[in-house]
Amino acid sequence: MSERNRRAFLIGIFGAVGVFAVLFFLVGGRSVLGSLSGADPTLVAATFAFGLCWLLAWSLMLRTVLATLGVDVPLAKSFLIYAGAVFANNVTPFGQAGGEPVAALLISKVSRARYETGFAGIASVDVLNVIPSLSLVLVSVGYYATNFAVGDRLGTAVGSALASVFGIAVLLLLAWRYRHVLVEWTAGAAAVVVDRFGTDRGDPADLEGEIRERSSRFFDHVERVATSRERLATVLGLSLLGWLFQGAALVAAFAAVGHDVPVYVVLFAIPLGNLAGVAPLPGGLGGIEAAFVALLVPTTGVAAPAVTAAVLIYRGAIYWMPVLIGGGSVTAFGVRSLA
Repeated sequence: MSERNRRAFLIGIFGAVGVFAVLFFLVGGRSVLGSLSGADPTLVAATFAFGLCWLLAWSLMLRTVLATLGVDVPLAKSFLIYAGAVFANNVTPFGQAGGEPVAALLISKVSRARYETGFAGIASVDVLNVIPSLSLVLVSVGYYATNFAVGDRLGTAVGSALASVFGIAVLLLLAWRYRHVLVEWTAGAAAVVVDRFGTDRGDPADLEGEIRERSSRFFDHVERVATSRERLATVLGLSLLGWLFQGAALVAAFAAVGHDVPVYVVLFAIPLGNLAGVAPLPGGLGGIEAAFVALLVPTTGVAAPAVTAAVLIYRGAIYWMPVLIGGGSVTAFGVRSLA
């Protein structure tokens, strides 16, 4: 990790600690600890088991996408590669921006594929995960709204989150629609920067041509994934399965602290709560937990300390467990930089 990234990581950690301090102050730290100490160990273990199932489902997504691109990765290695990507997401600010480059490096090391091929694979997985999550949000929120009164604050939060997801989807569609223009603009801009400031990469024209070639190859790989209908259906099915495993993990976490919660509530709370991962905190640490508590207290009717305890158990399975597994895989595969 570079000095700049290390500094950003430390700042993010301090920010996360601050968010947790405020959260514990507002909900009552002693009550949260009491709920955690009384949690059912068997159901806590079930939460972590569902977390492993989620990680496996999305690693199978990555393996299927890579197979579409002609890259063969064994099942066990695809699991470790995806865990490494989640690890990078969880230790760098702004999430996916840190995970995808590391995953691409892991893929290239394991399979000897080109870097842009690996990058196209992991980027396709991240983009395709949006489709089932948005579907779950729309269906679950629709069901909740037709059967229960939606409070002003909850309605504002859900509306803002849906607007954010819609905005991201529009940006992705525009980027795909004008991908050739984007390639030319990126290559030209890089050449101008090199010409003005100078680097050790040589002639700006050569660099421009290299960037254009690599960018074009990246979009060609993404197009191969999008046009392979059978494998695309498989990937979307695995994505949905992963989201359902996350939902099962949160339900199990609530059961561990003695509360039953409706499945449709957790199915819209998880994708919406994860949007807090865009905060400049390592993997959204602290921000995501606070967002979950803000969404789940009014929708479940469970007391805030118990909700917070359940969310902490759930995040142990979804955040901390992949950090341990993925950190080990990144080290084992010899990827030393999270830049």
